[in-house]
Amino acid sequence: MKEQQTAALRLVETKGLDRGAWLEVRKSGIGSSDAAAAVGLNPYMSPLELWMEKTGRASTNGEHAGFDDPRYWGTLLEPYVAIAYQQKTDRRVRKVNAVLQHPAFPFMLANIDREVIGSPEVQILECKTAGEFGSRLWRDGVPEYVQIQVQHQLAVTGKAAADVAVLLCGQQLEIFRIPRDENVIARLIVLEARFWEHVESDTPPAADGSESSARALRQLYPGGGDTLDFSENQHLSEVLADLRALRNELDAKGRQAEALKQVLQEAMGDASRAVFGTGEVTFKRTRDGTQLDARRLAQDHPDIAARYTVPRPGSRRFVIVGEAA
Repeated sequence: MKEQQTAALRLVETKGLDRGAWLEVRKSGIGSSDAAAAVGLNPYMSPLELWMEKTGRASTNGEHAGFDDPRYWGTLLEPYVAIAYQQKTDRRVRKVNAVLQHPAFPFMLANIDREVIGSPEVQILECKTAGEFGSRLWRDGVPEYVQIQVQHQLAVTGKAAADVAVLLCGQQLEIFRIPRDENVIARLIVLEARFWEHVESDTPPAADGSESSARALRQLYPGGGDTLDFSENQHLSEVLADLRALRNELDAKGRQAEALKQVLQEAMGDASRAVFGTGEVTFKRTRDGTQLDARRLAQDHPDIAARYTVPRPGSRRFVIVGEAA
């Protein structure tokens, strides 16, 4: 399947569009920031959790991003990254102010940060920021999930190439060129179409073992149902047996690792750092802190404690019967 270089449709004009309406538009298809999750290549979000967002079972990712969320700073600093890109490359960029839609595959949507004006080499600019932890993902170039995001944009727009400008640790701007890859785009369309079938049929995709899938499963199935009898299901019975064996092996490995760690701790004594022929370790004391004695507060001032007590919903715990908790 070879993607033709056709122009994207302007599905919705975003200038003046409130955030609530924009989020509703995002639910109507797979955006470029959704692409890697839809095909199972986003390290932070699984297809199952994305499916829950698209079907209205979970809030849209990043809807309430606060000051401690990297996405907040990414949005805030995007214009400055675009300005720095212009200064470094002498290329002009501008906003598109529209949600774009693939002309042949309507479930494929895209919001691009900027379009590059008058350049035959590159037509799209994707702006990124990365802090101390996130910058590690950029040591070998553009992370895979960002490459998927950009190829999705190129698929929707029909353009030939995009630049990714990333601000690392607030002080270093790196620019990477990503050319259109027809083979990647063809595969991407197939995989995204499969994901969108799950959305349209309201059928959840399989969990993939990630923490994202675990979150989604806890929310999707809050519990409280009856007992199920899987004793005649050979496959699931074997899965349980394999899980039990693996947990026992991990427990044994964990005890072995703890014993080795304690050998080193005992050798270090009060030292905070030790250097070996094979590496180094640190064993530092954290700062002293304080915590609220909620039990004593409730005993001495029950009226005050009651005023500041809020209900906390329970959560499901997965326990293999007969296994130590």
